[in-house]
Amino acid sequence: MEEQEQQTTHISGGRGSGGGGSGNISLRPLQLSDVDDFMAWAGDPDVARFCRFEPYTSCDDALDYIARTVLPHPYFQAICLDGRPVGQVSVTRNEARMEACRGELGYALASGYWGRGIATEAVRTAVVEVFGERPGLERVEAVVDVENKASQRVLEKAGFTREGVLRRYQVLKGRTRDVVVFSRLSTGE
Repeated sequence: MEEQEQQTTHISGGRGSGGGGSGNISLRPLQLSDVDDFMAWAGDPDVARFCRFEPYTSCDDALDYIARTVLPHPYFQAICLDGRPVGQVSVTRNEARMEACRGELGYALASGYWGRGIATEAVRTAVVEVFGERPGLERVEAVVDVENKASQRVLEKAGFTREGVLRRYQVLKGRTRDVVVFSRLSTGE
């Protein structure tokens, strides 16, 4: 338990924490023991709509994903509200020398917590952490479906710059989709 405490990054009380607020927001590594909380967002079709994954329907599949993908990942954190995981945030590490200067941001939040500023605070904190942990990292980018206006707003509020639209960029859920590219540089630009 002590090790987990040391790895937890406390963020804030979230938007409107005075009355009806979000509570205490923090980031910490997602663990196998978080599988039930993970299922709350990863099993929700509304959350998975713009994600690369299909909604999880099995705890065994979720445990396998956490064990094989999340635990060895260089930066994959649970977004916690009052200590309980309500979402996830990750930044990839590119091993290819030509791409080592950038990482791709991904995040998901349980739909019951949308609209409270939680994702924005988690993204802000994650970006500061990865820039601090990886000296060669100069750019964090996010690729967002053009229809996912809420996620675009999260990135804008978190200080990302909208760079433009990539047309017919990726296949998502069987359809070729346009995406908006956002970035934040280590210099704060």
